[in-house]
Amino acid sequence: MAAPRTLPVPDGLVGERVDAALSRMLGLSRTVAAQIATDGGVLLDGRVVGKSDRLHPDGWLEVTLPEVEEARGLEVVAEPVPGMRIVHDDDDVVVVDKPVGVAAHPSVGWTGPTVVGALVAAGYRISTSGAAERQGIVHRLDVGTSGLMVVAKSEHAYTVLKRAFKERTVDKVYHALVQGHPEPTTGTIDAPIGRHPGSDYRFAVTAEGKPSVTHYEVLEMLSAASLVEVHLETGRTHQIRVHFSALRHPCVGDLTYGADPTLAKKVGLSRQWLHAMRLGFEHPSTGEHLEVRSEYPADLAAALEVVRGAYR
Repeated sequence: MAAPRTLPVPDGLVGERVDAALSRMLGLSRTVAAQIATDGGVLLDGRVVGKSDRLHPDGWLEVTLPEVEEARGLEVVAEPVPGMRIVHDDDDVVVVDKPVGVAAHPSVGWTGPTVVGALVAAGYRISTSGAAERQGIVHRLDVGTSGLMVVAKSEHAYTVLKRAFKERTVDKVYHALVQGHPEPTTGTIDAPIGRHPGSDYRFAVTAEGKPSVTHYEVLEMLSAASLVEVHLETGRTHQIRVHFSALRHPCVGDLTYGADPTLAKKVGLSRQWLHAMRLGFEHPSTGEHLEVRSEYPADLAAALEVVRGAYR
């Protein structure tokens, strides 16, 4: 470990979580900041604090940053990703159809392929804005979720698209196969999402969570499940999975959020049935509306056919 950096708590960050504050103060990704705190590398007035502790006024922070060698796990590794398709490409943006099992960018604990690494391997120039390991990334998909992602190639595109996602002007449409039959068949789930109180890698509907809004419509009602079209108004981590789990209609195959393992095995899924089908946004340079679409990947298409016809 390097020598600790000592710095006062800025007035504007009083009350912020430790990981969020470190991210803003030191230009780290939120994931890296959280890992430093988890490893005991953050002291507030001489006391070790966790990533979710809050900063108080007039405090002094001591932060021990990892050495470069220890941080290399977050470097972008140029690695081709079989099955990742380029759906749209121009001077400002590239839209990819991400396969399952691929992360958006490097993160602590992830050693598999990434969208950023695949683009670098293919010779794409992407924006240098953002934390080093997630440059160009303006939104993310879970490792276990397939579908469309837009990545900024120019600095201008990064700024415009980040704002568009923040202001909720991007049309994000998913299809999900959820257990049972949601009622009503068309509705809105408006429930705050935060960290699960008993599990750090999961999320849950909590009173202290961030506002989260999901709109849905049942497209097809089957014997064991329902095919649902989902429009995201907000973009919280695991939002669709958490919201439908809270309704007791988890995504088929999503064992993390309460899916039936027997049904998951029957349809041959080891991940959640969730796919980013459509993405629409105003092009950052031309201002024209750009919309891209994706088809179901083979594993989800096969699982859907099993539920449609073979499941008894």
